[in-house]
Amino acid sequence: MNSMKTVILMAGLAGLLMLIGGYIAGDQGVIMAFIVAMGMNFFSYWFSDKLVLKMYRAQEVSQRDSPELYGLVRQLAERADLPMPTVYIIPTDNPNAFATGRNPSHAAVAVTTGIMRMLSRDELAGVIGHELGHVKHRDILIQTIAATFASAISFLAYMARWGAIFGGGDDDDEGGGILGAFAMAILAPIAATVIQLAISRSREFMADKAGAKFSGSPLVLASALAKISRGVQAQPLAATPSHNATAHMFIMKPFSAGGLASLFSTHPPTEERIARLQELARGM
Repeated sequence: MNSMKTVILMAGLAGLLMLIGGYIAGDQGVIMAFIVAMGMNFFSYWFSDKLVLKMYRAQEVSQRDSPELYGLVRQLAERADLPMPTVYIIPTDNPNAFATGRNPSHAAVAVTTGIMRMLSRDELAGVIGHELGHVKHRDILIQTIAATFASAISFLAYMARWGAIFGGGDDDDEGGGILGAFAMAILAPIAATVIQLAISRSREFMADKAGAKFSGSPLVLASALAKISRGVQAQPLAATPSHNATAHMFIMKPFSAGGLASLFSTHPPTEERIARLQELARGM
């Protein structure tokens, strides 16, 4: 169901791009916006792993440096039928983890010192299994494609706003056209963001299911998520622009966001994730 949801949402992004592009800039405008967005986002696809690991001061570890962690990642990668990823430790009390890399052969799994102290070995296995689920499902590529559509829509909306401001127009028909273009320029990026975030949330559910499968216990992963949620509340990262831009990569958003911000979250509610894992355990 989550895979089908992703397909439908991706089709919605593509349809929204064609709709706003045709209305504002025509076919040539759509093509130009898509090429620009593709260039920006696929640069991120190839190099974001190095950038994000450096940003969080992640330190690569070998089997000699951290034998228990390295052995656990290797064991789970074998269960997932994946190549051994590079293993990193991030020096922060925030209990979290993420996976990155453009494909399974160039993957990296990073865990924080905070999560290693907080979780049992079995709970940490569930978390690492979740991250390997993202690698298995090629979620970095899927998120990059979704971001490309959303960026193209935002680029067209930016063009439309400036066109509406400086385009002028004296008669009612033209004025109405300018007003319509301006309204679409405001609403379309919001709609694209909502769809992009819905894709991110659906992939988290899929990774949770994979984490339960690879680690062997949905309830252990559910226990880990509950602990991580409390730990993030106690030791949140600062909600800086760079942290906001990379929040979707973590197993849980590394800082709290309530009110309206929670409606635009990259992750599903923790309670819902736990409930789905409990339901999965009953089915097993």
